[in-house]
Amino acid sequence: MSFLLESFKQAVNLILNLDRELLQIIFLSLKVSGTALLLAIVIGVPLGTFVGLKRFVGREVVITILNTFMGLPPVVVGLFLYLMLSRSGPLGFLTLLYTPTAMIIAQIILAFPIVAALTHSAVVRVPPIIKLASKSLGATSFQTTFTVIKEARYGIMAAVIAALGRVMAEVGAILIVGGNIAGYTRVMTTTIAMETDKGNFELAMALGIVLLLISLIINFCMFLIQKKGVREAQQWG
Repeated sequence: MSFLLESFKQAVNLILNLDRELLQIIFLSLKVSGTALLLAIVIGVPLGTFVGLKRFVGREVVITILNTFMGLPPVVVGLFLYLMLSRSGPLGFLTLLYTPTAMIIAQIILAFPIVAALTHSAVVRVPPIIKLASKSLGATSFQTTFTVIKEARYGIMAAVIAALGRVMAEVGAILIVGGNIAGYTRVMTTTIAMETDKGNFELAMALGIVLLLISLIINFCMFLIQKKGVREAQQWG
């Protein structure tokens, strides 16, 4: 018990003293996950909105694929990317393996199905009368789509936060394609795994505390968004 308390005390000291290595790992994690999330939003929100609003051949197949890919095993994504980006792979000439870029690509693959599938769910839950009223008032197709997105904004925001939670906690794929290189591709989750194996519990625990705080913030934001969405739905109801 004393060992646990001492490790916790040293971990807190690392955080309070703004340890350079700790900050470097945290900033790289936020940079990689933030970039991946932004690109996942750029891809996923338009795709989810399109699938939610339009009727086309193969629509059900697309929806099924998106829902399936929400549960993609990270290690499978990492293996696929490794084979694609390795020197003998079709994209080996890009020399992206063991770089932050490869880690971002892996997290995009994991995040965008979540954004797209949950955006689709939010869009299809918008009452049809909203779309009909918009068209009857002479709105263009773009304006109608914007109106629907505005009505579904809480569901879309929840999708974004869910995707953020996925990428921040991810370890399997980025460990395979990033290599956990000190000062270059070492992020919070991979460092926690490595430092625990080495017995360096202070740094691992410090990063664990930071990761838990980030998770707490993400879940609190999700709660507020869902609460506000329910309140507005009750007001309209």
